[in-house]
Amino acid sequence: MRFRRKKNEISEVDMSPLIDMVFILLIFFMVSSTFTKDMKLDLERPGASSASRASSKVIRVYIDNQAQVYINAQPVKLWAVQGQLREILRASTEKSILVITDETIPVEKLIELVDQCRLSGAKDVAVATKKEVG
Repeated sequence: MRFRRKKNEISEVDMSPLIDMVFILLIFFMVSSTFTKDMKLDLERPGASSASRASSKVIRVYIDNQAQVYINAQPVKLWAVQGQLREILRASTEKSILVITDETIPVEKLIELVDQCRLSGAKDVAVATKKEVG
């Protein structure tokens, strides 16, 4: 079976199905991808002369200068901290918590947060300082 083409006939490739397919793939990848927002808090940590390096495996709880608490980069109300941490500690092998705070936070808020961390079942609760790295 031979196909013959006339000499004056110009062959063309239809690009519209290809363009449609590219747009469908683009939409699929845009919908299926997740965009994560990094935890970036501008904190001024308090200083301490007896500071030491913290383990990278500890659970980190952040409290910013507006007294908003964050666990795993998610904002949490202060009254819900204990329940959140219990669930995390149940699944974790490390039972230590590091509270990273701004130095302008009132002491009452910091003590209340540390109490909630201890009541959740944490073995050790520490407060991060300027020398803490990791």
